[in-house]
Amino acid sequence: MSWSACACLIGAALVSGAAYAAPAAPAKADDYPSRPVRYMVPFAPGGAADFVARLMQPRLSEFLGQQVVIDNRAGAAGNVGMEVVARSSPDGYTIMLGSVGLVAINPVVFPKFPVIPLRDFIGIMQITDVPGALVVHPSVPVKSASEFVAYLKANPGKLNYGSPGAGSANRLEMEMFRIITGTQMTHVPYKGGAGQAVTALLGNEVQTMFVTFTSVVSFVKQGRLRMLGVVSPERNPVLPDVPAMPELGFPKLTSGTWQGLFVPSGTPEPVLKKLLAAGTRTMEHPEVVKRLAESGARVVISKSPAAFREYWKSEYERFAKVVRDAKIETE
Repeated sequence: MSWSACACLIGAALVSGAAYAAPAAPAKADDYPSRPVRYMVPFAPGGAADFVARLMQPRLSEFLGQQVVIDNRAGAAGNVGMEVVARSSPDGYTIMLGSVGLVAINPVVFPKFPVIPLRDFIGIMQITDVPGALVVHPSVPVKSASEFVAYLKANPGKLNYGSPGAGSANRLEMEMFRIITGTQMTHVPYKGGAGQAVTALLGNEVQTMFVTFTSVVSFVKQGRLRMLGVVSPERNPVLPDVPAMPELGFPKLTSGTWQGLFVPSGTPEPVLKKLLAAGTRTMEHPEVVKRLAESGARVVISKSPAAFREYWKSEYERFAKVVRDAKIETE
């Protein structure tokens, strides 16, 4: 999507959400929260981000002592919802579930976008890491990552790989893999998230891809896809026989589609502390931990907002290097 089209979508969203975003009256930080809190999810209902937000919602409401209302604002790879939050009042009454794609990759892919996440947001805490997975169609005659690399080198350019978009984390993970291994494949991007790309993989339109673990685990169990590695520091207990990418000689492929809580820059310190405390209690709740684990995701709680910012910054720099090295065109 071009920046001009992106800007039109965002402009419409800002106008439609202006009344919602405007606070009724200035609020004191020590009274926070004294009214409902809007929880922005910059993606469509039903996706991985929406699942995490709705899993958190009841506990976050309980621990904040106010209703938390989810607001899905999809569009422009998440930029629509992100700009709504960036322009909202920095008082803690609009919070955002951000992902690595939104706050660390989009700034590289959309360099003309007026919101600069590292400048315009405070990262309160990381909350999850949804591991990725390297998967192939069963027609590819390999059973391991080493066999896959050997096959790619023997058949340069023969295979197509899919992704949820030209600037998606999954696309950049495959470019990183391709650069490390010195292999060649043809990229085929799909719109609408991982769903369409996975459908294409199941139909053998593309033969391989990196994708979120949760999007393909059922197909792997059914034998319709083959998983060669998990993008995680360690193996996933849902499929314990699949090795983690560091075991396979890819130490940089350890973080999947991580997510975190964000607020606009300028949010008062007392509000940040209350959100951090409520977010931490939410992510430590046994039911939240259990349901995330069942989906193949894991809870990751930052030691502090400062530690989260350092990690976030390092992820931005990591993906910026991939874009440069792979000579990916940005908008």
